[in-house]
Amino acid sequence: MPFIALDLSLDLIRGLRPTIELLRRKSPRLRRQLEDSLASIVQNLCEGSGRFGGDGPHLYRISLGSLREVNGILLAAVAFGWLEAAPLASERDRLGAILYKLQRS
Repeated sequence: MPFIALDLSLDLIRGLRPTIELLRRKSPRLRRQLEDSLASIVQNLCEGSGRFGGDGPHLYRISLGSLREVNGILLAAVAFGWLEAAPLASERDRLGAILYKLQRS
């Protein structure tokens, strides 16, 4: 059975490849942080989906926090003038809504 949150998080990584490449030149530190945050979303979704009991929602909460960190990095890149707008806003919002529901379950 497909796990839509995982699919969306992987799509987000693929969609942000050009931004990651831009940050490689502008701010290697922010690029690493963006990659770490994106990977954290995927890792915690995978771990949380295999857990039964009380810690599944906690792992989804961590995924949501990592998504918020991604959002912050993209907003900073806009503020620095490196991006016109934060990319994939609707995709990030959709994933955020799903993660919010998952962490409350």
